[in-house]
Amino acid sequence: MIEILEMTLKDYEKIKDNLKEEFDDFWTPEILLSELNNKNSRYIVAKKGNEIVGFAGIIITPDSVEITNIVTKKRERKKGIGNLLLDKIIKIGEKTKRNNISLEVNEKNKIAINLYNKFGFKQVGLRKKYYNGKDNAIIMTKYFDI
Repeated sequence: MIEILEMTLKDYEKIKDNLKEEFDDFWTPEILLSELNNKNSRYIVAKKGNEIVGFAGIIITPDSVEITNIVTKKRERKKGIGNLLLDKIIKIGEKTKRNNISLEVNEKNKIAINLYNKFGFKQVGLRKKYYNGKDNAIIMTKYFDI
């Protein structure tokens, strides 16, 4: 069974040394810690027993919510954990009373794009060569009924 909980500093300590190997090379441990300590950010973890198998985060801006990341442990992918994390992040976002929730996704990441479409996100823009100076980022937004 997967539990979705608020991320704590103890959770961070468990994953910080293995971010690149077990999750993805997206942020350094220092950036994740900075985000976790940001008063405008919220982070959650997916736990299977005591093991952290995924996490997600948002930044709350004055008029919107931005998803900073949703990541599942490499060996735990394609098991629905991303669905659980995204569903919870959207619910947290709705409670902020902002107009929408947005994210950027690599145009080559078809699995993630399909997930976001499934949850009602629509493509609203494109950032050219956003990832590694090569890949474009699709900007996707879901509007809340507030």
